[in-house]
Amino acid sequence: MSVEDELRTADVVSIDYEGRGIARLDGKTVFIKGALPSEKVVCRITQRKKQFDEAVVEKVLVPSPERVKPFCRYFDTCGGCALQHASDEAQVAYKQRVMEEQLLRIGKVFPEQILPPIYGFSRHYRSRCRLAVRVGKENQLTLGFQAKKSHDVVDVGSCIVLPKHISKSLHDVKMVLQFMVNLKTLITFIEFLDGDNLTVLNISVKQRPSEKSLSVLKTFTDEINRQNGKKWQVWLQIGNNPSEPFYPSRMPDLDYSLPEFDVVMPYRPGDFTQNNPHTNALMVSRAVKLLDIRPGERVADLFCGLGNFSLPLARYAAQVVGIEGADYLVKRAVENAKRNRCSSNTQFLKADLFEITEKDIAAWGKFDKMLLDPPRSGAFAVVNALHAPYLPQRIVYISCNPGTFARDAAVLVGKGYSFKGAGIMNLFAQTAHVESIGWFELQH
Repeated sequence: MSVEDELRTADVVSIDYEGRGIARLDGKTVFIKGALPSEKVVCRITQRKKQFDEAVVEKVLVPSPERVKPFCRYFDTCGGCALQHASDEAQVAYKQRVMEEQLLRIGKVFPEQILPPIYGFSRHYRSRCRLAVRVGKENQLTLGFQAKKSHDVVDVGSCIVLPKHISKSLHDVKMVLQFMVNLKTLITFIEFLDGDNLTVLNISVKQRPSEKSLSVLKTFTDEINRQNGKKWQVWLQIGNNPSEPFYPSRMPDLDYSLPEFDVVMPYRPGDFTQNNPHTNALMVSRAVKLLDIRPGERVADLFCGLGNFSLPLARYAAQVVGIEGADYLVKRAVENAKRNRCSSNTQFLKADLFEITEKDIAAWGKFDKMLLDPPRSGAFAVVNALHAPYLPQRIVYISCNPGTFARDAAVLVGKGYSFKGAGIMNLFAQTAHVESIGWFELQH
């Protein structure tokens, strides 16, 4: 019997950071795609490894009360979502469990308080999305997401996590792209960006399309702008060059707003923004409240990007210093501060935050409060370089990886911080992605 033919019955006891059920068979851990905690399932072993096995559910014998019917017809094959078979409440609970388990296992730390989870919209929420393009035999185009555990592309005609007007347009977009491919246009990917007042279709091509292809794009955009309330604009990314607006040339800014702080944030394709605007606003609000900025305080925002946290913080702090590793992001943050009338009490600096030393920390001067919003690799260099007398009184840490969050939390606790609280923010509903927030207070 081959591995692929082996069926086993398993009791699922937990869930991992990829949304797979965890069971034990013959003393060995098995990760089961499609299984939920507390379920009894028949699973098919798909891969054996030295430390663990991988499997997929064939039949659910005893379902979890949290199991629901997936609402997307592509769920079984598409790799975009991992948890549609679990209720919204269960998804948050699973992510909370993953965060707590990682804190205990990796960091050997645990917060004094578990913060209430932040829920957002679970459908039609995704304001930024890249779709893969594949061209097969006879120039047949496939547009969609990568398949689960594969580089194949699943052709999707709709997507329940995309805004409704974008999901509804996918068929028409595919037809336009197919026409361009027939005209020998080499398309690498497309990207949707949905701002408050404008939707951008960003098309990445290897070389400038023919005039006939460009004419087709213009006709498509004119037609969709006649049908939709929100205007569309097509951008082109040609080769390795930055994306530039193509048609129509004059449109509203692509931006999102944080009304609580009277902030409007313009952005461009290629800029990092959170893909769930509603939950992002709740996250920023919580971070500002946790920092509890007092008059006269100096605040650092590390990995500041466009200023998503910096500009709201500037409404309260005497000075906010945003630090980022990319020149273009520093420039964009300065522009956004000027637009939002925050230039007088903000400063933006470029620094490689993955190579920070104690000398750099000292050169920046003493901060009263600090916000960290690193990528998945975490902020180890920063937290490791923090030292007296430059330790901020309070640190709020935004994490998109519970493993590196746990590692960095342990470093902060070792430097004399109390781990006051942590909680989950469900920015990526239907996926297994865990976004969390923690806050740390310096002990005296």
